[in-house]
Amino acid sequence: MLTKKDIRKEYLEKRLNLPDDVIATLNRELLQQCRLLDYSNFNMAHIFLPITEKKEADTHALVDWAREAYPALQWALSRSDMRNATMEHFLWKPDTVLVKNAYGIPEPAGGVTLPPAEMDLVFVPMLAFDKKGQRVGYGKGMYDRFLKQCSPTVTTIGLSLFEPVEAIADAGENDVPLDMVVTPQTIYYFKKS
Repeated sequence: MLTKKDIRKEYLEKRLNLPDDVIATLNRELLQQCRLLDYSNFNMAHIFLPITEKKEADTHALVDWAREAYPALQWALSRSDMRNATMEHFLWKPDTVLVKNAYGIPEPAGGVTLPPAEMDLVFVPMLAFDKKGQRVGYGKGMYDRFLKQCSPTVTTIGLSLFEPVEAIADAGENDVPLDMVVTPQTIYYFKKS
């Protein structure tokens, strides 16, 4: 079994080596899978915006579609504080000003702050995941800490351009498993532990 460090290195390299046309196709297929889910029971969805230089899953098309299909659903974005590995959350309106931080992450310049407990749906970025719903991110633990601050009933959806690895050898008690992961090919469902 591979460790998070091994998986992180392998999958970041794998993603960075994908040609742009393949990335575009995978993102279109990922959106098609996301459109199969029913968002009508959610009020506040938290989403990440992609670091384009790292070829992350493109969430812009998902939000554009969902704003049309589910106009009552509100959206939240985070601003990261890398010094203490925390996130501050803001209501994302169509006129919210976004600025890229030093890591290339588009973030809200400001606005109405929201507590994590208000989010009932969280889309989670990742490099890879396993068949138990554990994920590998960039290694700072920011999303795991954030998800622990959310309501116990929050629904978590990971977005991955790749299929799962068998298992993550060093997944631990501080790692928050996901409820589901959407890939370009399918949707994986996991039970909360």
